[in-house]
Amino acid sequence: MEVSDKTRLFTAIDKEAINTREILAKVWAALEEKGYEPLDQIVGYLVSGDPSYITAHDDARRLIQKLERNDLLEEIVADYFKGLV
Repeated sequence: MEVSDKTRLFTAIDKEAINTREILAKVWAALEEKGYEPLDQIVGYLVSGDPSYITAHDDARRLIQKLERNDLLEEIVADYFKGLV
């Protein structure tokens, strides 16, 4: 077995690997599949921080909890204003 003398960098969570749009799309689809109004449920979660607004169906609740709520709100607002400013 060959041993390398190079140091490897290890990160427990690769923030760049978390794709916010992809996660929100999956959460939205899971909410629709269960018959919920996705916009209402996501806003409820963002305002309250209560993960029970998001269904556990298709792992949606776990996925959305990967995202920091403040970061998510910041990204949504920035995207909204991108076209206005």
